Amino acid sequence: MPCQSSDELKALVKEARPYTKNGKVADYIPALGKENPNDLSVAIYYPDGQCISAGEIDKKFTLQSVSKVISLALVLMDRGQGYVFERVGMEPTGDPFNSIIKLETAAPGKPLNPMINAGALVVTHMIKGNSVQERFQRLLSFIQEMTNDPTVTYSEEVARSEFETAYLNRALCYFMKQYNFINEDVELLMDLYTKQCAIEMNCLDLSRIGMVFAMDGLDPLSGKQIMPIDVARICKTFMVTCGMYNASGEFAIKIGLPAKSGVSGGIMGTVSGRFGIGIFGPALDEKGNSIGGMKLLELLSKKYGLSLF
Repeated sequence: MPCQSSDELKALVKEARPYTKNGKVADYIPALGKENPNDLSVAIYYPDGQCISAGEIDKKFTLQSVSKVISLALVLMDRGQGYVFERVGMEPTGDPFNSIIKLETAAPGKPLNPMINAGALVVTHMIKGNSVQERFQRLLSFIQEMTNDPTVTYSEEVARSEFETAYLNRALCYFMKQYNFINEDVELLMDLYTKQCAIEMNCLDLSRIGMVFAMDGLDPLSGKQIMPIDVARICKTFMVTCGMYNASGEFAIKIGLPAKSGVSGGIMGTVSGRFGIGIFGPALDEKGNSIGGMKLLELLSKKYGLSLF
């Protein structure tokens, strides 16, 4: 079913778009630096298959950190909660998403949560398979199932760009390898992780993934339970406590939804039992969140009373 253009959403995009002027694109990843900072789009996907949208919704973007929630769901299904949380913590952090400091000062080498880069690298390390290709294909197939789109793939250009510049992520990996939280070749893990972050889709696809999380892992259109209820619940809880980097507390107060952002400007939101939200706005604030996207979610939450709290 095609996504219907919505006048109400258009009005909210128009109101939020001026905020994009206060942000900047993530040019430290060269391929992401090419995006148009004025772009802003939103799609809302309902359990009955209806979808409404506004803005540049056909524009494709890479998941970046939004992929962390999805890889966590896959690994919880692969390994179980006990195994996963022995190796990565559950606590929010006030530090930037790429910080190394808590790896030294908390339980040495154990990342605080799966939504910061250190934790996400450990989670990706846990994806089962005998090769990078097999592990990546399992994650991609899982995402294709949630989007109901077998054509979803990754951007080789963005993956290569990230692989070539990922010095800090390599440093995190080597630090954690010292403490046996990672025990594979770091270059192989970086290959897998940068491909994961470069998986590419549009707002409609992202809102459909958000809808599956909103429905506790059930795809009501196929009738398939794509992930167990408790896995969806854990992922949504991390989205509330850690999903918006070190702005998660402020986000919970202002907007109050489970959401996960990425430095490409994507944000996936869920309104439990009701719908999924996909947003794209590549101009970022200083914490790495889409500045127009955050404003758009704030307007949506206020207008429709969406806060969990």
